[in-house]
Amino acid sequence: MTRNEAWELLTEYNDDPFHLEHAQIVEGTMKYFAKKLGYSEEEEFWGNVGLLHDLDFGKFPEQHCVKSQEIMRERGVDERIIRATASHGYGICVDIKPEHQMEKVLYATDELTGLIGAAVIMRPSKSVQDLELKSVMKKFKSKSFAAGCSRDVIENGANMLGWQLEDLVQQTLDALKTFRP
Repeated sequence: MTRNEAWELLTEYNDDPFHLEHAQIVEGTMKYFAKKLGYSEEEEFWGNVGLLHDLDFGKFPEQHCVKSQEIMRERGVDERIIRATASHGYGICVDIKPEHQMEKVLYATDELTGLIGAAVIMRPSKSVQDLELKSVMKKFKSKSFAAGCSRDVIENGANMLGWQLEDLVQQTLDALKTFRP
């Protein structure tokens, strides 16, 4: 599947600018990690997983990570993309445990990019470029800040990867700084 094909599929089921931007943020984050973790030859593939991870959320939020599997299978999408996108809902809406490093990265960074995005909005600069780890960690510890972003999922994702939480946050910040203002 090409990036253009993934985008066409995504926009067929999503038209909310917030969701489309989130998909692109997760796409860029996944591409960054593909390169960083030694999967450069799969950069577009990882990006497509990021782009499509919330495919069903716009029209079928009550069937999140379930309906997308059906949609993608009907379209002949690679089973690895189907599994990876579904696994980011592990323990929330599906029982598909992230196993591959790519799946673990998606699971860990999906919620985290949302929390970081909320922190960026609060900054005078409205930019991720001057956002530091300690600021994100302070927001992370405040349960009322970006309350919809599950800290448990982020921490579980760091644990799945075998990383310290601060390392996950810093690397995700580094990823975002490569393509976000």
